[in-house]
Amino acid sequence: MKISPMLALAACSLFVQPAMAQEAASPATATATSGATAEAVRDALAKKEGDADNATLLKDTLTAVDKQYSLIRKGKIQLNYELGYAYIGQEKINTDLSSGTATLFSIENSNSHTFTNTLMMDYGVLNNLTANVTMPFISRYSDSATYSGVSNTIGDLSLGLRWQPAEVKRDEVAMTLTGAVRLATGTSPFKVDVDKGLATGSGVNTFNIGANMTKIVDPVALFGSFNLGYGLVARHLNQKLYGATLRELKPGASIGFGMGFAYALSYKITTSFSFQESIAARSTLSLMDANGKITKAQTQTQSAGILAIGAGYRVNPKTTVNVTVGAGLTAAAPNLTLTLSLPLML
Repeated sequence: MKISPMLALAACSLFVQPAMAQEAASPATATATSGATAEAVRDALAKKEGDADNATLLKDTLTAVDKQYSLIRKGKIQLNYELGYAYIGQEKINTDLSSGTATLFSIENSNSHTFTNTLMMDYGVLNNLTANVTMPFISRYSDSATYSGVSNTIGDLSLGLRWQPAEVKRDEVAMTLTGAVRLATGTSPFKVDVDKGLATGSGVNTFNIGANMTKIVDPVALFGSFNLGYGLVARHLNQKLYGATLRELKPGASIGFGMGFAYALSYKITTSFSFQESIAARSTLSLMDANGKITKAQTQTQSAGILAIGAGYRVNPKTTVNVTVGAGLTAAAPNLTLTLSLPLML
């Protein structure tokens, strides 16, 4: 089977990133279903977690797409370095309507800048089976009414597998099945003090399974992805939130899908366009008041969508530099993401 050099370039240069990872979405935006206490929990979690985890989910969901065209051969190792930036800006109106008229009216602005240095290692277990480890190092700056500062720490470690059940054939859809577990090694948003620090992890262990499909229509490579995520319950919490204590969190399941294409402009330059959507079901919060009474509150269903445009430059047959710019399409998505990827084959 012969594939044109330009199309092969498009295939190996497709590094459009959102695991997701990243990437299950973190339940960072709670809605008041049990009175003022739940509303306070929603505000506190939103300030700590922001939407950085949604960005991770979007990234994790598309990470497999950039490598699915040709899994590395048995016994080979591939190292990748990625530098990511995400900006989240929020504007919230605070007012008091208890007296029947609007009082204490104010507009609160907050913003978050997150830089992520990610090291990824792939190992060819078989010619059609690849194991990978992803380790992010996160620097996060936040400026809000309650806290301004920087946190520098490791993020959530991810372990995964990619399996290609059938050989890639011309004019046929190629499929790669993926599985991953994300460990809550970063600073948990449910254990950090909202007025003293920032979260750099999701706070829950998450399992993800998915499938990636590609089809070459010379000189274009089409691709799509689909995944499911499930997070384990976070127990034994003791976070103080406006007079209540968060004791347990049961995250909702998540679903993600994406689509896009890559086009070879020349033998060295490719461009790509992609869309990614992730939806997280409601999560359940267990709250304990001052009298020891446990109440339940639920988060809202979250939806994060992002549109990304990427470009790749082939430095040599083993090294391709990729740059991707993403724009959030929904309130739960980051306003802006920028990713630089540099894969090195050993």
